[in-house]
Amino acid sequence: MHNLQQLRAGELTGTKRLKLACGLTEFPAEILQLADTLEILDLSGNQLSALPAEFAQLKQLKIFFCSDNAFTVFPEVLAQLPLLEMVGFKSNRIAELAGSALPAQLRWLILTNNRLEVLPDAIGNCYRLQKCMLAGNRLKTLPDSLAQCRNLGLLRISANALEVLPDWLFTMPRLSWLAFAGNPCCFKPELTEQPAFIPWGQLEVSHQLGEGASGFVSTGRWKAPEAVQPEAVAVKVFKGEVTSDGLPEEEMNACMAAGAHPHLVHVLGQIAGHPEAKKGLVLHLIPSVYKNLGGPPDFTTCTRDTYAADTVFTLEQVLAVAKAMASVGAHLHSRGIMHGDLYAHNILTDEAGGVLLVDYGAASMYDRNSAHAAAVERIEVSAYGCLLDDMLVRVNAEPAYNEVIQALTQLQENCMQEQVLQRPSFNAVVAQLAVITGGLITGVE
Repeated sequence: MHNLQQLRAGELTGTKRLKLACGLTEFPAEILQLADTLEILDLSGNQLSALPAEFAQLKQLKIFFCSDNAFTVFPEVLAQLPLLEMVGFKSNRIAELAGSALPAQLRWLILTNNRLEVLPDAIGNCYRLQKCMLAGNRLKTLPDSLAQCRNLGLLRISANALEVLPDWLFTMPRLSWLAFAGNPCCFKPELTEQPAFIPWGQLEVSHQLGEGASGFVSTGRWKAPEAVQPEAVAVKVFKGEVTSDGLPEEEMNACMAAGAHPHLVHVLGQIAGHPEAKKGLVLHLIPSVYKNLGGPPDFTTCTRDTYAADTVFTLEQVLAVAKAMASVGAHLHSRGIMHGDLYAHNILTDEAGGVLLVDYGAASMYDRNSAHAAAVERIEVSAYGCLLDDMLVRVNAEPAYNEVIQALTQLQENCMQEQVLQRPSFNAVVAQLAVITGGLITGVE
């Protein structure tokens, strides 16, 4: 974090990255003095509502964040920046987005929690667009031109006003992470296995484990009336605000609808009687030995996860994750649930071979009997293919297992092929993995 005093004193000359959050109501002209070097500008958390025409002087700018401000119109001056590829205006009041305002090199667009009712047809000209975050707007339709964005890999359109999802959405060749819950068009199934309610008074909440976009997770102890000893649990209390992925209520519903599976975190019950009337879940406490398989995407990878430079997977690890995620994918989709965020950073593993998929923030529920059901599943199969690809490029296996690696690589390519309906289902992936591992010695299988 920087401050205006540093900027005005010339202390930031030559910097490539600038972050200012100090109640700004006008764009500081001094920023223009950094035009020759500035690549990343973050003005989130201010009170800005416009950018000056001189903003176009920032010709080296690649990334611009301006979330939590007061914009009502997406600034047209951004289109004049030749290198700008990532733009974030989350939680403003933007109701107008002109096609002429879209930067030509746009890869990553964040407009979560605004007031957009329509997208311009010109968005189809953003041929490099890979990630588009539009949850929490007022969109009633998606422009057909969006189908031209063939590199789009991640799309968030939850919590809008969409009456129908267009056919072309389910044919996009690289779309792998899709969230569409919380729209009028969405399927709303009856929960047949709704978890029991757990009174807040039976919970003893201790320290906070973490805070995500949708809520807080803490450790706790649950003393059920019939229990001899309190049970160690995790307690997730939802914030209730729209996130980049969608609505916390949809996350909670999907989590409950998922049911029991060896590679999912078991839901013990719903919280009842929270002192602030908030919703929440009581979950099985994941042992601390579990670690994230990978890290989230960064500015460079955009839609693909990141890994430490020295990350190496054994063939045994690759197979454990591949089998677990294929099995859990088949389970979720048999219940009409798309996870929407099937990524290594949402997979926890331990050294004993345990594998868990977590975080339903982007989950969407759909009708398994609908015309697009097969395509919905196979969009997620593409995400599975990306995960497999990430692991295979980092695998260290004996030459004796080259045929297995080749078979896994072929499976990965099948999962990521551009013809959506030509990809295998998760059940087919499970079957193929059984064939691939059928001849392996027990220690590797």
